[in-house]
Amino acid sequence: MSDKSKEIQMNAKQRHKLKSFIKELENFKGRHTELVSVYVPSGYDMNKIISHLSDEQGTATNIKSKHTKDNVIAALEKMIQHLRLYDRTPPHGVVVFAGNVSEREGQQDYQVWSLEPPVAMNQRLYRCDKAFVLDPLRDLAEDKNLYGLVVMDKREGNVALLKGKVIIPLTNTTSAVPGKTRAGGQSAQRYERIREGAAVEFYKRIADYMNTNFLDVLSDLKGIIIGGPGHTKNEFVDGDYINDQLKRKIIGLQDLSYTGDFGLQELLEKSSDLLSEEDVIEEKKLMGDFFEKLSKHENMVSYGKDQVKRVTEMGAVEKLLLSESLADSLIEEFEGLAEPLGSKTFIISVDTREGVQLRDMGGVAAILRYPVE
Repeated sequence: MSDKSKEIQMNAKQRHKLKSFIKELENFKGRHTELVSVYVPSGYDMNKIISHLSDEQGTATNIKSKHTKDNVIAALEKMIQHLRLYDRTPPHGVVVFAGNVSEREGQQDYQVWSLEPPVAMNQRLYRCDKAFVLDPLRDLAEDKNLYGLVVMDKREGNVALLKGKVIIPLTNTTSAVPGKTRAGGQSAQRYERIREGAAVEFYKRIADYMNTNFLDVLSDLKGIIIGGPGHTKNEFVDGDYINDQLKRKIIGLQDLSYTGDFGLQELLEKSSDLLSEEDVIEEKKLMGDFFEKLSKHENMVSYGKDQVKRVTEMGAVEKLLLSESLADSLIEEFEGLAEPLGSKTFIISVDTREGVQLRDMGGVAAILRYPVE
């Protein structure tokens, strides 16, 4: 994976923390446009942001409603004081939210929250509204797994991208391969050579379309799936048409009944298990390692809240496995125990059988550095 690709990736633990942060803030609603959201992009001068917010305090004095005016000015002051704690803008930028979040009208409870995003953000934003502006963070938290899709037979071919659960059609092309003939003798042989030549040109064209559309996003591409009726797709993949870099990305071939848009939908449906396994393959490996050790070397693993807490505090934990079904407070408690001792924490989804097993075992497990009785 390239450095650029690493910069736009985040792991399950970071994604979970980001979603928890969003969940906390989306519960707050202002009575008027008095909740302040600020996004400071990577590399932007923090002093300019602070100066801008000071100017906005002056502008806020013109707000007619005294209640709204006081809340906006106070929220901006809270935010300015918080931003002054930063020596410089963090490498990935920072997002800050402030406002009066008291549930009772007329009371004051000014709070400020900040987050350094797990990947670089390039958006600069200032807004006062009835709710905090969280859509850019929601977009960041989305799973943006990217796959290449190719559907083909001897007559036509389609190239598309799968982003999340959305199919993005890119190219549709038809072939010049003539239909089969019943003619015999030399005419049949010559006709077959023409068909073979046209098929080769068609395969080369689809391969060119794959190069054009997939190579630019190669570092982000988790895999390529090729499907279609009959053996055409196999001839295409087995032949010397596809770029080696792209060929290494092929994770499956699927037999289909259709091509075109229907074929792309059918390919997605038939590849659901394959895509699901690709998405969570790392955590499946982790849980597989845990269960193997549990069956063969029981003293090299631990599970259950109290037991895992004990071995974590001992410094015996190499990998801490926490189910995403746990309360955020419990996840934070275990992370706080594990981090100072060099234990790696992994958030495990419930999208796999192994993840469900972890949840049913109490949601907390560990792979140990050394045997513990």
